[in-house]
Amino acid sequence: MVVGAFNTGGAVIGEVLLILAIALVIYLIFKIGKVLFKLVIGIIANSILGIIAIVLADYFLNLGISLSLKLIIPIAIFGLPGVGTIVLLKMLGVPV
Repeated sequence: MVVGAFNTGGAVIGEVLLILAIALVIYLIFKIGKVLFKLVIGIIANSILGIIAIVLADYFLNLGISLSLKLIIPIAIFGLPGVGTIVLLKMLGVPV
């Protein structure tokens, strides 16, 4: 038996695998964060465009639409299609 001779091959492989696993986790966090950031920015932009569109539609078409919470929620969620639906319902005489 030789004193001082250690088998460190397994420890080195374990450390390399640990470093690769940490790098993979960090990469996935950044990738998911980027997707979530784009989603949030898209929802905010869609909401702002929807509110601007409903104000302009009310001004030019004189529909008498008052901005309330029950109108802002579908506009914020669906954006321009929500505005189109609300304007169409108002033009058809459905109380909105």
